[in-house]
Amino acid sequence: MSDDAELLVRWREGDRQAGDTLLRRHFPALFRFFRNKVGDQADELIQRTLTACLAAPEQYRGDASFRTYLFRIARHELYRYFKRGRRDLDPLEQSVADLDASMTEWMAGRRAREALLVALRRLPLDLQIVLELHYWEGLTMFELAASLEIPPGTAKSRIRRAREALLEVLPEVMEQGARLECTLEDLDEWVAGVRAMLERP
Repeated sequence: MSDDAELLVRWREGDRQAGDTLLRRHFPALFRFFRNKVGDQADELIQRTLTACLAAPEQYRGDASFRTYLFRIARHELYRYFKRGRRDLDPLEQSVADLDASMTEWMAGRRAREALLVALRRLPLDLQIVLELHYWEGLTMFELAASLEIPPGTAKSRIRRAREALLEVLPEVMEQGARLECTLEDLDEWVAGVRAMLERP
């Protein structure tokens, strides 16, 4: 298996497969680095980090690990992101909450989505399954009925029963009453959106 330094050289010479290999190898770590700081902007900053690797070939000579080099660039890209529209940035004093209100909201939303996953696991198994198949897999009422081996009318009533059960369990796992009130207003969208948490590294 090629080491990172060799892959980087080949990528800079135009070998896209080498670049894909590097991306697959280091994407999970970069995603973890950015996700808890910039939320949904993580993919964009990963792309900027990798682009910067290509744009500055003289900066990596193999005297340190590629991971070290990569995280150094990632940190610079993160600071550049937070400096947009600001005169000063003091990373020893300022937090993500200080720098990005939208990220603070994203973190609150993430906690709410995590609570939803806990709440789903507290439902009777059949009710958890019906909600996940309906919201996450997009099964129609007839497809849902066929999967569960029940009549369509029963499937419809089971979804209603599952939603009601979920609303009963949610207050037990939510930390903030205000956040709960917000999520109850658009429960359908919230349940569907939590699927993304199960799809990323």
